Amino acid sequence: MSLFEPKTETNELLKSRVAPDDWTNPKPAEIYNLVIIGAGPCGLIAAAGTTGLGGKVALIERHAMGGDCLNVGCVPSKSLIRAARVAAELRHASTFGIEPKDSQIHFSTAMERMRELRAKISQVDSVHRYQKELGVDVFLGTGAFKSATSIEVDGQTLNFKKALIATGARATKPPIPGLWESGAHTNETIFSLTELPKRLAVIGAGTTGCELSQAFARFGSEVTLFDHGPNILKGEDTDASAIVDQTMREDGVNILCETSIHRVSSNDDIKTIHYTLGDSQNTLDVDAILVSVGRTPNIESLNLEAAQISYHNRGIEVDDQLRTSNKRIFAAGDVAMKYQFTHTADAAARIVIQNALFHGRKKLSDLVIPWCTFTDPEVAHVGMYEQDALIQGIEIDTYIQELGEVDRAVIDGQTQGFVKIHTKKGSPKIIGATIVANHAGDLISELTLAMTHGVGLDKFSSTIHPYPTQAEAIKKLGDAYARTKLTPFVSTILKKWLAWSRQ
Repeated sequence: MSLFEPKTETNELLKSRVAPDDWTNPKPAEIYNLVIIGAGPCGLIAAAGTTGLGGKVALIERHAMGGDCLNVGCVPSKSLIRAARVAAELRHASTFGIEPKDSQIHFSTAMERMRELRAKISQVDSVHRYQKELGVDVFLGTGAFKSATSIEVDGQTLNFKKALIATGARATKPPIPGLWESGAHTNETIFSLTELPKRLAVIGAGTTGCELSQAFARFGSEVTLFDHGPNILKGEDTDASAIVDQTMREDGVNILCETSIHRVSSNDDIKTIHYTLGDSQNTLDVDAILVSVGRTPNIESLNLEAAQISYHNRGIEVDDQLRTSNKRIFAAGDVAMKYQFTHTADAAARIVIQNALFHGRKKLSDLVIPWCTFTDPEVAHVGMYEQDALIQGIEIDTYIQELGEVDRAVIDGQTQGFVKIHTKKGSPKIIGATIVANHAGDLISELTLAMTHGVGLDKFSSTIHPYPTQAEAIKKLGDAYARTKLTPFVSTILKKWLAWSRQ
């Protein structure tokens, strides 16, 4: 199943923009300031930024401009998640005194809406925009290193002063017998569906697995989520993952943790999953399977040895300035970094521009990186978790504000969640935060800004937040910190002063 299936007008428009069949690669310049392999978020930002500064850039892409984010990741998944959230809101509309006349779900319409939005957004990442408007030489084809200072694509040689590898990663395919023969999906094919699977199995309870499990369950699929670990959202704050676990179950997702899948057998359109749960052997019949168990770096076709670039099975080795073992060549984004998010790829591209073109010393480790899982409620995080501080021997104070005590959350009927902030013990310095809320991804930015610029938790108490908003939860934690500074001695003095002032 192709990215551009089914063959609709919207998918044809998408293809014409990000992977046109009639594209002719330009004649290479004598030498480029920067040659980029991979036109996902990292490569696109680096290309636009470099040409904007007057540099000569070549951008190579072998699949589709925009990378996973536009085509099979952020854009299509969040479109479906939004539609699924509407479906869930309709089911609970009577709580607000509203009885919808028609709450029927039309999955095919939701999918077509997604494709229309994806095609609309694709203009920003299109081949024509980058070459004709921004002045980037765009080459469609597979790029491979020819030497330490040159790359070959479509029979042409591109010479460079500096290069950036931004080829990203793809869905990992576990070697479970019969799994792929059954027609299992990854994120690269699941968005080509036109009909809702009656029964869907999802293998892997990480971010993507949880997001799409909940979405498909809200559309009406009977969803079973498998994971070998003890809980969903491994590595996330345990209080946060527990809330998401509860809400997903309420949405009808059957969550099976600590399971081991042995094989998959098929009979016509039915796929049978054979698995172990505890001491028992079990089977489950489903109509479709989605696999989301991690990412594999795209490095096989690069001929890295020709450029003396070191790599391993997790990707390309880079230093803190995103330089490879060949100091002329940088690598960033999912192919080289631990945090595989569109926004970190964007930030890394900006580091590469400064370090590659202007001999800068910008460091990846200086970034304060937030992230969000777009379940309902969302889980957003920035900085350290409690276990991180424990491992590093950092003593912390933890402040927690339950949403059930925030007026706007009560009014919205969105009380499942909290804001949790960790500070260095005895200090207002914020070292980490987790938010569980319906719009946690928006709320986390206030704390990310504070951490980036050294604003302590004490400053939130004196910062006015509009009432009523869920962001008041953060201000309440500023007040909580302020109360810790009210020592018994100071409290006694204040009480005496107030008593005297009444005389």
